[in-house]
Amino acid sequence: MSNKISNKDREDWENFLNDKEKALSKNSIKIKSAKSPDKNTQDWENFLNSKEKIPNKDFHKKRNVRHERIKKIDLHGYTIEEANKAIEQFIRKSFEENATKIIVITGKGLRSKNVENPYLSKDLSILKYSVPEFIENNKSLTQFIIETTDAKIEDGGSGAFYIYLKNKNKFR
Repeated sequence: MSNKISNKDREDWENFLNDKEKALSKNSIKIKSAKSPDKNTQDWENFLNSKEKIPNKDFHKKRNVRHERIKKIDLHGYTIEEANKAIEQFIRKSFEENATKIIVITGKGLRSKNVENPYLSKDLSILKYSVPEFIENNKSLTQFIIETTDAKIEDGGSGAFYIYLKNKNKFR
């Protein structure tokens, strides 16, 4: 192996370096003097000094946004009749108070006394299924309701459900 560079290779290398220097000097950035500030800086200073400001969008009231108002009712220990009567009154009252969501806690029925009554299933809870069915079949209540969904774990999971109510002000 030879460590010598041929004259042709050396000449090509020097030509390459010279061409590179010429290209850099053509494209070099000129540093602006402090006497003539650039246009962007001047525009920014004019904006900061002007009395007209951009309005803060976070402080404008949004008319179409309905803030969530949550009500909660716990039906543990109620009989079916008591629970149905209580939920009907609670839905009407919550609608009048313009609540948006009701969390109904029925429980899972694990400790209910349905073993004493042979006509009730040991595997099913009493209120967990009867209260939503009562609401569904009550047309005077369904007119206030947008939808009914299962609750998230933090609100009771399978022992609870949500009722989303219509806006009282837009109710027809």
